[in-house]
Amino acid sequence: MEDRFGHRISYLRVSITDRCNERCIYCMPQETQEWLPRAEVLSYEEIARLVRVATTLGVTKLRVTGGEPLARANVLELFRLLRDEAPAIRDLGVSTNGSLLAREVKWEGEAMTMATALRRLGVRSLNVSLDSLDPVAYRAITGRGFLPDVLAGLAAARAAGFPSIKLNCVLMRGRNEAQLPALVQFAGEHGHLIRFIELMPVSTTEVLSEENFLPVAEARRIIERGIGSLAARPDFRTNGPASYFQLPGSDQLVGFIGALTNLHFCESCNKLRLTCDGKLRPCLGSHLEFDIRDPLRAGAGDEELRSLYRMVVDRKPLQHDFRDSYQPNRKMVAIGG
Repeated sequence: MEDRFGHRISYLRVSITDRCNERCIYCMPQETQEWLPRAEVLSYEEIARLVRVATTLGVTKLRVTGGEPLARANVLELFRLLRDEAPAIRDLGVSTNGSLLAREVKWEGEAMTMATALRRLGVRSLNVSLDSLDPVAYRAITGRGFLPDVLAGLAAARAAGFPSIKLNCVLMRGRNEAQLPALVQFAGEHGHLIRFIELMPVSTTEVLSEENFLPVAEARRIIERGIGSLAARPDFRTNGPASYFQLPGSDQLVGFIGALTNLHFCESCNKLRLTCDGKLRPCLGSHLEFDIRDPLRAGAGDEELRSLYRMVVDRKPLQHDFRDSYQPNRKMVAIGG
C-alpha cells in the first residue's frame, strides 16, 4: 500500500483495549472514563484476521497497544493467533506501561513471567512508558504507585532476552524535566534506547497548555547541562519519527519525538492505526476514522477488507492537524498511540 504522497505503508498499530491500570494525565486523566462495552471491542479472532489481511497488502510490522494491552484477559491467546495466522509479520512489538511484565502467568502448562511468555510467542520489541524514576513524580503523572512494578517488569524483560526495549518518556513541564538526565543514565546502564516525546493534544485540550508543554529542544538542553553535549545521528533511524543523538564518549543514543515543533514530523510516516472498536485511522493527529468492524462482522470477504484498507490509505493526510487548534474527539487511551 502506498498513499498519495509516496509513503509506503508497512506498519500497523493495533489497540486491543481502551482500559488501563494507570491514569496518566496526558492520556486518560479522568477516573470517570467510560469504557467501551465488550460487544463493541474486536475479539482476538477478529484482530488476527484483520492483521492477516493487512499483511497481504505489505504490512510487515505490527505493534499491539492499548490502553494497557497486557491488562486484557487471556492476552497471550492473541499472540498465539498472530503467530499462527499472520506469519508475514516480521517485527511484532508491544507498547506497555511495563507494570505487568513481571507478573507470573502460565503458558502451555509452564509458569513464567509475562515477559518470557511474550518473547516465546514471537514478540521482538517492547516500548515501555517511563516518565520518571522518582516515585512521587511517577505517581503524580500516572495516578498510580506502580514504579516498582515497572522496574521489575523491565528486569523481567531483560531476563527474557528481548532484543529491543525502548523507554518512552512524555515531557511535561513542572512534572519531570528534572528527571531527564537520570532517565538517560538509567537507560544507558541497562542497555535501553530512550525517547523523549512532546505532549500532543490527544486527551483533553487543557493538558496541552503553555504551562505543561516542554519542547524537545529544551529537553535536549536540560540533558546536555546534566550529561554533556549530544551529537546528532541522522544516520540512525527506527520505525518512528524520532531524531536521535549520541552521548559523548558513549555508544548510547537518545531519541526526541517532537510532533509539534518538528515541521518534518510526518515526512516518513508509514503507519495506520486500528482502534479496539474496529476503526481504521490513517493518522493519529486527524479525526478521520473508518469503520472496518461492521463490514467484518457482516461477512466481508478478504478482498472487501483489502479495499477498505486501500481506501483508508488513500485518505491519509499529508500531515497531522495538531498545530491547527486540534480538538481531540477521542482520548489517547481509546486510539492506541
